[in-house]
Amino acid sequence: MTSLTELLTDAQHGHFPPADGGLTILPQPSPRDMGVIAFTAHTVVFADVEPAWVRERLPPGDLSAPLCPPFLQALAGRTGRRVGGVDLIALAGPLPGPPPAGLEEVTDSDHPRVARARRYRDAVRVWTTGDGDLLAVGRGVAGRWEAAVEVDPSRRGRGLGRLLAGAARQLVPGPVWAQVAPGNAASVRAFLAAGYVPMGAEVLLAS
Repeated sequence: MTSLTELLTDAQHGHFPPADGGLTILPQPSPRDMGVIAFTAHTVVFADVEPAWVRERLPPGDLSAPLCPPFLQALAGRTGRRVGGVDLIALAGPLPGPPPAGLEEVTDSDHPRVARARRYRDAVRVWTTGDGDLLAVGRGVAGRWEAAVEVDPSRRGRGLGRLLAGAARQLVPGPVWAQVAPGNAASVRAFLAAGYVPMGAEVLLAS
């Protein structure tokens, strides 16, 4: 059986699940990580539940059903989890360093963005500009590298989001993923401008 780690590694190399309207059900890669990833015309559910239970609740051919409230709420009820938001997931390859001047690594940040990163990722590292802008990277779903950025509201519109998203590509020793709320158009634009490529959509279920 293919693991989620193997599936995401294949995707990083451009090898995606077949766009056949199909459904792949995989075990959780860790007790923390549970959710749904929708690639083009193929959905992956990674949860420690019976595959038959999942298939009974997903009508064949309904590509939207795995990311819609009825199924997600049923999965949450089955597992005692809470449904998160639907995120765009995007991927970029590493870039040679060094990162932009002015970024300083910190170890004692209590920023809400950092607190969230530590709930969902391991080995989190944080860099800041010293003006309220920060970049956090860590090992997230199935051990993949993930990046999150935050730009101080008073400094938005200056390209800092793009700079921080690009810096993640210089600080992470491999491909880096980003989870971005689709409604946060400024953040979507920043990651796209920094060279990230949309890969699909994802919902995580938190304990």
